[in-house]
Amino acid sequence: MTDNKTSLLFVYNADSGIFNTLSDIAHKVFSPDTYACNLCAITHSHFSMRKPWSDFLKTLNIELEFLHRDELEQQYGKQNVALPAIFFKDPNKNLQLAVPAEAINQCDSMEQLQDIIKKALKQVEK
Repeated sequence: MTDNKTSLLFVYNADSGIFNTLSDIAHKVFSPDTYACNLCAITHSHFSMRKPWSDFLKTLNIELEFLHRDELEQQYGKQNVALPAIFFKDPNKNLQLAVPAEAINQCDSMEQLQDIIKKALKQVEK
């Protein structure tokens, strides 16, 4: 499933929009232990994507897409999905769960997250 037309879809457990972004930044600063999106917490600083994460993404031989919770529902009609999550998206825009929220939320470091993504990519290549 990892041909050139398959992509990796990262979905944050946060909503899009400037107000939500500002609210998320404040939450990360003032109460990081209760922040709802471990994918965001691991991969982003308060204002931007962390460089080691950006560098890692460039090494993946697959198209990448990033969405917020509300955009997943708008674009794919997906509701009641545990987030954050990472999906494989096929050329017909069908989604297959690659890394569930539980696995992402158990990550304590960027390296752990990178490892589970690499393992997911290897599983579908088989």
